[in-house]
Amino acid sequence: MAQMTLEELRDTLVACAGEGDAVDLSGDILDVPFEELGYDSLALMESAARIERAYGISLPEEATSEADTPRALLDLVNGITASAV
Repeated sequence: MAQMTLEELRDTLVACAGEGDAVDLSGDILDVPFEELGYDSLALMESAARIERAYGISLPEEATSEADTPRALLDLVNGITASAV
């Protein structure tokens, strides 16, 4: 199964940010906490749901809420997709 890239994660996060939200996801965001990037738990839950649909996986709710940076979320998603082969 395909691994999620940072660019794909950026696209998902932008799509879930909301209409009027000015979110800057350029640059090195891998280790920047989602809170500092302007994401609340609702936006992250929506992002997780999109990722689940796109990759055909199930993200454990507790692990998803503990993934507090883009790197942590990518590691979680890619760990699950790698084991689903």
